[in-house]
Amino acid sequence: MSNYVFLIDQNKTPLNPIHPAKARKLLDSGKAAVFRRYPFTLVLKRVIENPNLYPLILKIDPGSKFTGIALVTNQGNVIWAMELQHLRQQIKDGLTRRRAVRRARRNRNTRYRQARFLNRKRPHSWLAPSLRHRVLTTQTWVKRLLKFAPIGSIVQELVKFDTQAIQNPEISGTEYQQGTLHGYECREYLLEKWNRQCAYCGIKEVPLEIEHIQPKSKGGSERLGKNLEKSASLRKNRPSSPHIKPGNFW
Repeated sequence: MSNYVFLIDQNKTPLNPIHPAKARKLLDSGKAAVFRRYPFTLVLKRVIENPNLYPLILKIDPGSKFTGIALVTNQGNVIWAMELQHLRQQIKDGLTRRRAVRRARRNRNTRYRQARFLNRKRPHSWLAPSLRHRVLTTQTWVKRLLKFAPIGSIVQELVKFDTQAIQNPEISGTEYQQGTLHGYECREYLLEKWNRQCAYCGIKEVPLEIEHIQPKSKGGSERLGKNLEKSASLRKNRPSSPHIKPGNFW
């Protein structure tokens, strides 16, 4: 998909985005000039009186690492899209370095400074720096696109997943508070699940150990449903490809 080109008139009034081929014709004929490189925007050298505009829909798909932004027509055609990358890890690393510098400064042989940790209150609308960055960058791009395109409405995708309902569709009420370990300890739960025997050889009444069904080095999880019990004798003698594959335990 080729992004359309934004177009504004001499008074910087946003007009309908145009196809790149039409944008090249306007540039070659000298009727327009480049106003901005990204998002690529052209400015006409005259004023358009009473332009015939069709409103666009600005759609936002927020995420922890990336946020998708797209402009869609009333017919559902995407004419412009971008992917906004957030600086989540960079902000966290910067705060960690700042904390280390401040701690080192406090430990130097400097004059005593009265503690100030009790007079600092966070406002009710406080957000973590990484979250605030996501909100502000998205808001900045929305304001920027409003200047270059006739946007009629803004739609944001809000998705919530009920992971417990995915595993048990009939869950309700207080059952949400009774998880996998309700009434069990972690090891006792796995012993009860695997009938207190080795999951590979079926031996009983021997010391058993907890093992991941899929190794963590290969993308395994720490969830209890992804673990099994094995006998201690198999720790050294277990073959590289056991006769029971991880897929049989799901």
